[in-house]
Amino acid sequence: MNIDLHIHSSFSDGAYTPTELVSLAEKLSVSTIAIADHDSVAGVQEATVAGTVAGVDVLTAVELSVQFKEWKDVHLLGYGIDYNDKHFLENLDKFRRRRDGRNDEILGRVNEMLKSEGRSALDRETVRSFARDSIGRPHIARALLERGYVSSVEEAFKNYLVPCNVPKLYWPIDEAISEIHRIGGVAVLAHPTSISKDTGILGSIISSLHATGLDGIEVYNNMSWPQEIEFLRRTADAQGMLVTAGSDFHGIEEGLEIGKGREGIRFDSALLAPLHERIHQMRPMKPTA
Repeated sequence: MNIDLHIHSSFSDGAYTPTELVSLAEKLSVSTIAIADHDSVAGVQEATVAGTVAGVDVLTAVELSVQFKEWKDVHLLGYGIDYNDKHFLENLDKFRRRRDGRNDEILGRVNEMLKSEGRSALDRETVRSFARDSIGRPHIARALLERGYVSSVEEAFKNYLVPCNVPKLYWPIDEAISEIHRIGGVAVLAHPTSISKDTGILGSIISSLHATGLDGIEVYNNMSWPQEIEFLRRTADAQGMLVTAGSDFHGIEEGLEIGKGREGIRFDSALLAPLHERIHQMRPMKPTA
């Protein structure tokens, strides 16, 4: 059976609802998925309920935007977390409010550019119609596409969203790893080659993060080529780290499918057992009577 431990829903910057993602997974014979929305767990409950009905296992997850030294917008996955933890939800709410302000500013910049081109501005409600929670850049891209201002999401990013970008705010990665552990989860570095393609630099970063508490690496992903995947696999094996796999599916990427990585590689369910074992180890022991 195939799995996919990195999928985004409309509760962050994905195109599909959690229920729709579960349905897609079922159709593609993907047995286990993780809705890993950006700084949000709002879609986990819906996905879990839909998964129970469809016979698709849903692993609780989140993807946090973090910073490690000079590297910003590093993505950290948390699996098996207690997504109802009050303190964690308060932290996510702080980031959501900051994110809302950032995306409103990006939308304002995009509208200024549209006006300079003699085009009508996008209103917030039109953009929000593509989202379930906070709006994100992909939602603005879809609004641009619907208006006919661009012919693809990629063109929307190139012509508008990248030039109009506003920097994010990030968690320090050591604090994010500690928080994931505190709520019973394991911390996994998402698509590591997005940080650096230099294997020497990347290997050093992974070693440092492992010493900080990082549990695993998303070895199988859509940003790494086969030789890079092999490097990540050997690095994980050498350091005794977990190996995970995820498509980073948003529903707007041409040719990208749930349960598959680059060049059509499928994500094997054999990766689940070590992950579940580590999650079990992270959960606090219940006091005996």
